[in-house]
Formats: sequence, C-alpha cells, structure tokens
Amino acid sequence: MPSSRFPCLSFTAYRDWCYSRSFLSAGFRPSTIDLDSGRTVISFWSPCSPNPESRPSLLLIHGFGANAKWQWAPYLRPLLRAGFDLYVPDLLFFGGSATFRSERGEAFQAECLMAAMKAMGVHRLRAVVGVSYGGFVGYRIAAMFPMAVESVVLICAGVCLEEKDLRDGMFVVDDPVEAASLLVPQSPESLRKLIRLTHVRPPPALPSCFLSDYIHVMCTDYVDEKTELILALIRDRKLSELPKISQPTLIIWGEQDQIFPLELAHRLKRHLEDNSELVVVKHSGHAVNLEKPKELCKHLKAFLVDSNQQQYGKHKARNSSSTATEVILS
Repeated sequence: MPSSRFPCLSFTAYRDWCYSRSFLSAGFRPSTIDLDSGRTVISFWSPCSPNPESRPSLLLIHGFGANAKWQWAPYLRPLLRAGFDLYVPDLLFFGGSATFRSERGEAFQAECLMAAMKAMGVHRLRAVVGVSYGGFVGYRIAAMFPMAVESVVLICAGVCLEEKDLRDGMFVVDDPVEAASLLVPQSPESLRKLIRLTHVRPPPALPSCFLSDYIHVMCTDYVDEKTELILALIRDRKLSELPKISQPTLIIWGEQDQIFPLELAHRLKRHLEDNSELVVVKHSGHAVNLEKPKELCKHLKAFLVDSNQQQYGKHKARNSSSTATEVILS
C-alpha cells in the first residue's frame, strides 16, 4: 500500500503505488545507486534479468513532472515485447534521486545517469529516449558519450532554444523565473494552467482538492533545486554553442506544443541536417507521450527495432509524400 509518508486517502499516492506495481509486474526492480559516498544517488528501475547479449538496452529519461514511473508506465510492455531491456531512472531531484553537489546543468545529469548505467554493468545503449527536459539530458549523453549511444529519440525537447527566444516572444512566458514557476507548480491554479498548456484536450474537470493532493505528494520536494535546473537550462543558452550529435536521431513533436513550439523542432532538424527525421503528431501538445502513447510506441519501435533504421525509413515513406520532410500522424 502507499507509503506512510503519504496521506492514507491520497489519490495521487495510490496512483503512484499502482505505477510501482505495474513496473514490478512487468519484471523490473527498483534500485538506488550511490555515485559518491552518499553525496549523489540515482534511483533506477531496471530489468530483474537483463540479457545484453540478445536484448539491446534502452535508456528512457522523463521530463519535468512527477517521476519516471508516471511518464513511462504505458511504454513498458510494448517496448519489452519489441525485444529491449529498459532502464528507467529518476533524474536528480525527482523521485528518489538527489545530490548535495551544486551542479545543475544537463551535462551533470548526463554524467550521473551514465555513471549509474556503468555501475549496473551497461556500457552500450541501443538508444537514449528523452521527453522534454529528459531530451536535453539525452542529447548531452549522446554528445558526451558518442561511443556508448547508437541512436537518439527526442520527444518535444527544445534543445535548440536560445535565451533570447524568451525575450522575442516565442514562449508563453518571457522570463526564466516565470518559466520555472510554471513548470514547478505550487498551487492548484498554476497546475491547472500547466495542464491546459501541455494538453490539447485537458481533463474537463480538475477539482482543486485533487490538484492540491497531487502538488502535496509530487511537487513539494526540491522546489528550489528544480527551479535551479530550469534557470541553468535557459541561462546564456545559444544555438551556436550546441554540439551536433553524430547518432541517427528521431525527433517527435506535438503539433500544438505550447511549451516548446513546433519551430524548435524544425530548428533542431536543420541543426542535425540529414542525420535526423522529424515526426509531427497531430492533435497533441507538449504531453504527446501521455496523449498519444500508441502512436509514439509505433514510431519508437519502427525507428529502433532495425539497427540501420531501414524499417523506420520504409515506415516513413508509407506515411509521407515524396517531397515531405515530416511524418504527420492523426
């Protein structure tokens, strides 16, 4: 049952417990990896019986939100059936991961995740898959550890944003501090606004009591540290300083994303040139991984199953015209 630290009548705590049970029943085990004598710990869901010889490894990285379980639970069994070993961490200051060190950049997150993977005996990844902020971290992993990562999937990850984009009006906010307050909601009103911005079809009824419960359980830990993560992500960011990754990259974006507008997807496609493919999912927003899990799974499997992406190329050709540069799903 839910941990004693949660209210006994908490719907959020109960749902979190259900997600844990779904991971356990799918053959995963939770673990905590100590990276430097307790100063930095990473919590992970990993296979109970990994088989790296016959089952390539995928690293699934969540974005801002509750924790890894909430964002990746719908993908476990489809990707397991596709033949992968899945590694699902909590980023620093989410779930059970934390550090006493002062670093807040995505490069430090990348270093910690790869150190944890090495500690688990995983030295090569078929792919890194990152949602939103997790895509920033995944991109850094691919850039910093090119020999360890074969391919990359970035889902609504605005890695090509620049700090000046806020001042130029690209986003719904024009200040990094305001962006942080939006992504780390501390009131029902702010959480309701975030849900409206991230979903094309948000739930019609969002009682304040349920939103308050969610905030109490999921959003009150490490508020300052999460705010620092966002500020570090945006501060002095310039596209000219973003390295180009060499791995084949699949970019997936919600057509109506209001957090990271679609222009950033096209900017990333131009940045990576012919080494990438762009899929635009219609009738979805920033939370495309929650709104369209079946479509996302279909494209993940098509891109990842064949080592040379040949299957994905055929899949793309069937869904686009000869002159199209994107796959657009309904």
